[in-house]
Amino acid sequence: MELDDIERVLTVGSHRLGSVNETHGAFGASQPRVSTAPGRFICFEGGDGAGKSTQVELLTAELTRRGDDVLVTRQPGGTPLGAQIRELVLHGDHVAPRAEALLFAADKAHHVEELIRPALAAGRVVITDRYTDSSIAYQGAGRHLGADEIRELQHWAVGGLFPDLTIILDVTPEVGRARRGDLHDRLEAEADDFHSAVRRGFLDLAARDPERYLVIDAGLPPEQIHARVLDRLDRPLTAGSRPSEELGHDGLAAGDLGATAGDLGAAPSEGAAGSTLSGIRDGRGRS
Repeated sequence: MELDDIERVLTVGSHRLGSVNETHGAFGASQPRVSTAPGRFICFEGGDGAGKSTQVELLTAELTRRGDDVLVTRQPGGTPLGAQIRELVLHGDHVAPRAEALLFAADKAHHVEELIRPALAAGRVVITDRYTDSSIAYQGAGRHLGADEIRELQHWAVGGLFPDLTIILDVTPEVGRARRGDLHDRLEAEADDFHSAVRRGFLDLAARDPERYLVIDAGLPPEQIHARVLDRLDRPLTAGSRPSEELGHDGLAAGDLGATAGDLGAAPSEGAAGSTLSGIRDGRGRS
């Protein structure tokens, strides 16, 4: 099947999903968050050039040293079908924005069914480089398709399976571009205003649910970033903790966190609110 044929099929699928949405309500609304137990699910997100691969490697090594059975994956990719989708959307010719969003959703739906859900059911720790939030930020914010619409599509695709903790490595477009050098895929090659919108999309997601997110300045040395990730994973759930709706990054009220996310002149520091993975594995929070 040629790329043009795939785009036509996916665009028709998008229209059909839209009609279902109008007739029966949001298709993502009927997807309650499901438990990751007995496994654990950790995701690294952030703009291109944020250093996610380095942090995935560091965390994998540490958790393996502690005796955890770790599965490392990435999206798009991770399965034979995912590898084909990755090549198409990142290194192929032009893909219409809606078709791009649907291809990323297809990758996640297949990835969850074939790889992530079985690993979690076996009690493994799954660490992924990107997940649903990347689509919300890149296609929803960057492509201006609407964060809410892409969120619903992604939630439906993964059947309500979301990470216990998502670490967002916050990087400015300028720093990301300098780190990438001359190597760019289709999305990396977009202009700085696209990457600024993507960055804002990630920060907005963290502001909506600080309990499930940790935002760290990607400009810090890798060892410091790794230490802050471990600190968040190891932090006990204290009885006196304030509810997640009241507490944001570094103890800021949720309203202040929203202002921080909107101020792209200064990267927000690590998140201080939240709990250990065992504390948030019971299904609280949203994506």
